[in-house]
Amino acid sequence: MWREALVDSVRGATPDLSARQLAIMLTVYLEPPPHTVRGLAAELQISKPAVTRALDTLSQSGLIRRKRDEEDKRSVLVMRTIKGSVFLTDFASQIEKAAKRAFSAPAAVE
Repeated sequence: MWREALVDSVRGATPDLSARQLAIMLTVYLEPPPHTVRGLAAELQISKPAVTRALDTLSQSGLIRRKRDEEDKRSVLVMRTIKGSVFLTDFASQIEKAAKRAFSAPAAVE
């Protein structure tokens, strides 16, 4: 099921995200804000440069945006976008369709 959903995703016109990029997207969109590079790195237990590289790609695709924190100029806030919300809604639909196909398919004969 997961394979089918991922194959559908990479065949589509949407951005082809790495596992790290998708994990960051899901964290930003499913966990309550605010989100920072430092916070995402701690939450996912990966380095800040790894988060920054992933955010570079996600922001170039318009799936997230970064904004300087007005209260702490050293910190960068990671913000949701409409395009990112649509991407994740479409991705969820692909997973649902793959699940329906997987669970409605006849059982394999051994």
